[in-house]
Amino acid sequence: MSQFQPARRITGLVQSDIRAMTKECIRLGGINLGQGLCELPTPTPVIEAAQAALAEETKSIYSSPEGILPLRQAIARKLEKENGIKANPETEIIVVNGSTGGYAATLMALLNPGDGILLFEPFYGYHLNAAILAELQPQFIPFPGTDLALDEAAIRQTITAKSRAIVICTPNNPSGKMWSESELKTIAKIAKEHNLLVITDEMYEYFRFEGRPHVSPASLPELADRTVTLMGLSKTFSITGWRLGYVHAPAALAEKIRLANDLFYVCAPTPLQYGVLEGFGKVPPSYFTDLQTEFKDKRDQICEVLENVGLRPIVPQGAYYVLADTTRFGIASSKDFAMKLLEKTKVASVPGRAFFNSNVGEKFVRFCFAVTDDRLTKACQQLGQLKGGF
Repeated sequence: MSQFQPARRITGLVQSDIRAMTKECIRLGGINLGQGLCELPTPTPVIEAAQAALAEETKSIYSSPEGILPLRQAIARKLEKENGIKANPETEIIVVNGSTGGYAATLMALLNPGDGILLFEPFYGYHLNAAILAELQPQFIPFPGTDLALDEAAIRQTITAKSRAIVICTPNNPSGKMWSESELKTIAKIAKEHNLLVITDEMYEYFRFEGRPHVSPASLPELADRTVTLMGLSKTFSITGWRLGYVHAPAALAEKIRLANDLFYVCAPTPLQYGVLEGFGKVPPSYFTDLQTEFKDKRDQICEVLENVGLRPIVPQGAYYVLADTTRFGIASSKDFAMKLLEKTKVASVPGRAFFNSNVGEKFVRFCFAVTDDRLTKACQQLGQLKGGF
């Protein structure tokens, strides 16, 4: 047997609970409300344009590392119209292999080993583990309670001399919290005082409820020159397997992110870029408003069931996940609870420990409700078996 040892940077990292629960769900033939696969139909213009591009040699070769120019131009128009961000498509936008690819490129391009990166509990697990792989020092801002209110004092107490960046996910995965303009102004004040890079994950910008506005941090003048914005197309068009997203950043930062993106990924899949380009042009505005109505109905359906069986939900303001409190069942480990739940009801969730550094996460599990109506209804019926306990 080889005595070769893996890199120290990957020591302690294991397969995510999200992936692990998907495997268990497949093994037991369950309904996967764990991983955010997004099973809904992809808009026809997106599919047809990608298929057409596959048949054209000039659209199946490498694109530039920053993506095809027509797509970047469409993204720039969208950013200005919908997010209040004026972006130069030539110098400030990079098409990437999913927002996770954009995040990895950003970390490698803009931060150094040992730099501190601030993460709010609950956080998206890939934000943490990609930072560890980049040899950064995660700094955890404690869970503020189920109201998810911003705690300025807690942020300040977490910052150290090593702190170089702060990550904001809005709408949040896994909690569904949407950041308000006043909260972002607080972040702007802190970021300026401590010269922090602000990295925002806005993958779920179109999934929001009760008419709440999505506020992009980079739209605030106080944050515009220090924010890297990560956005995606995977969830918006239900194409999670296509791995497409985009990054907006000030030109000097974008240049370095583009270089890292080139070194890691060369470019995002060219034919698929042409597919989503058509989505920007031909998918009507009603598609996005319908997403909000449809997903609010799904949210209300699952939250009602969770409340009824004693899994008190943190009702999300956006995104398509819900954290549910398992305290009533008296099981100390969120992994044990998730497995018992899967075995009894054949519904997969994700252990809360995947989203927390503290033990608070052990009393939560996360459900994803981005599945078809039929599958969600069936899952809710099966979750109803939990009303009498295990």
